[in-house]
Amino acid sequence: MPLEKLKPSVSKYWLMALAGLMWSAVGIMLCRMAYIWLKAVHVRWALSLGSLGLISALAAYRFGFSKIALKNIFRLCLLPDKTCIFAFQAWKSYLIIIFMISLGLTLRHSPFPKHFLAVIYETIGGALFFSSFHFYGRIWRVKIRKQPCLTSKEK
Repeated sequence: MPLEKLKPSVSKYWLMALAGLMWSAVGIMLCRMAYIWLKAVHVRWALSLGSLGLISALAAYRFGFSKIALKNIFRLCLLPDKTCIFAFQAWKSYLIIIFMISLGLTLRHSPFPKHFLAVIYETIGGALFFSSFHFYGRIWRVKIRKQPCLTSKEK
């Protein structure tokens, strides 16, 4: 049996859905951890730090994560219709993910106060969650509205 038949392949639109769901799930998980840590401090601190995290998340979304999501969508649009399921992220992104998980674990087990760490978690989690909607929007545009995956401006 050829090795190619063992490769789990799906439509590139399922890859976009998987990427969006992954970004949403990780974003929600990080924001939930931030919420739990902020719940343990005085309400004034929690509101101040939570607001700082939300503002930082919006900035991180606008100036960083949004561009990464759009770049990933562009890459996915260029793939053939049936592609390996693990292609929902570029291969070098898997190295970044491993680094980010390691950094998160290191910070979580450090003596750094959790309520300050919550701002970092909320920033990254919020930016991931907001950026995930780019994937859903592209699926909507292509599958429901029947528009091309790439616009003439993106080509």
